Amino acid sequence: MGFTGWIAAVGGLLLLMSLASGWIHRGPVTSFGLYLAAGIVCGPWVLNLLRVDVAAHAVLIERVTEIAMAASLFITGLKLRLPFRDPGWLMGVRLAFPAMIFTVVGVTVAAHFLAGFSWPLSLVFGAIVAPTDPVLASLISVNDARDDDSLRVSLSSEAGMNDGTALPVLMLGMLLLNAHHPLSFAQLGHWALVDVLWSLLGGLGIGFGLGRLIGHLATHLSSSQNDSAPNDFLALSLVALSYAAAQSLDASGFLAAFAAGVGLRRTELGIFNRHPPDHLPEEERGGTAESLVNPNQREASGATGPLRSVGLVVSDALSFGDTMERLFAAGIVIVLGITLAMHWDPQGLLMAAILFLLIRPASVYLATIGSGEPPLHRALIGWLGIRGIGSINYITWAYNQGLAGPEAERMANMAFTLVVASVIVHGVSVSPLLNWRQGKMAADAERENNR
Repeated sequence: MGFTGWIAAVGGLLLLMSLASGWIHRGPVTSFGLYLAAGIVCGPWVLNLLRVDVAAHAVLIERVTEIAMAASLFITGLKLRLPFRDPGWLMGVRLAFPAMIFTVVGVTVAAHFLAGFSWPLSLVFGAIVAPTDPVLASLISVNDARDDDSLRVSLSSEAGMNDGTALPVLMLGMLLLNAHHPLSFAQLGHWALVDVLWSLLGGLGIGFGLGRLIGHLATHLSSSQNDSAPNDFLALSLVALSYAAAQSLDASGFLAAFAAGVGLRRTELGIFNRHPPDHLPEEERGGTAESLVNPNQREASGATGPLRSVGLVVSDALSFGDTMERLFAAGIVIVLGITLAMHWDPQGLLMAAILFLLIRPASVYLATIGSGEPPLHRALIGWLGIRGIGSINYITWAYNQGLAGPEAERMANMAFTLVVASVIVHGVSVSPLLNWRQGKMAADAERENNR
């Protein structure tokens, strides 16, 4: 099929997904599941129109997934408006750090004894498949900045921060895998101070600072000049600058992108609190700055001055960032479906079952002891941890750092298979589970009111 044919095929797929969006939202299969199916149909298993060898294209795939991850992390941070002391944030910290360590350890042990990998390779596998994905978690992440559902806030903040744990562990695994001698104290010290501590604190600090700075600057310029021109590229600029600044200073670019979104949101929250829309009816208060403006007509419907300006800035950033995220995610998941035939390993399904049914729930349970969260909440969090594009990025990063050999290839194939299983299993189960939870919460509230 020629270039024109592929353009027509892509256009037809996007048109089909757009027209069927209502059915997709109500049905059991997510849009990412359908993109995955489209990739499988185009791949060697069905039509054999395309073949993609991830190892041969590792550099390109790593860069594309980096962009998708950074954009998604920025949007995730921008939608989190609750105070840092909120239980949802605190739960996210528990999930992103202690629960992530427990998960990596559990997967490492399982991979060593069940798949027969060496300890370093098992550690690499554990770091690749442990983190939850911010890109494919749209069904379980916060819907917008007014969403205060503690379950969604917990899962969103976990997805935003867990690279601070998983990526340093992956780097340690690759150090051990490539080392010809035991690591020296200096090497371990450098890893602990630079790849763990500085990567975490530096990434968060750089991103948060840039988000606050650029947010205030864009708001001030827009307000002082009474400018209502679109700020479509603000999201792209913040993602690019925060990621590049952090990476150039050996900090975590992913954490910086997430923190940049959080920083921009804190700017909006501060301006909203300093310039509250007092003239609005009481029942319309408590919103966000972007909810008070009309981004299409560039007019205010309840906000003036700095509040109007920051509302337009945030609204444009959300709109542009969401579009970037969806486009990259769709393309990468299609490629995942295409490449599955070349990177399929049934043993990955066994590891997926162990991770989804045993390791992840047990890790969440251990990390949330004493949190005061309801058992149902903890159980749902233990299940709703989709893997996706982040794991693909980690695999290609490892390839580019020297991962090679038959065992390494088998490990990567198992990881790809596990990611596909997660896209399908978690994608099918998320809507029924959340709907059941919503119904149960409504029934409990009704019983409480009737007492």
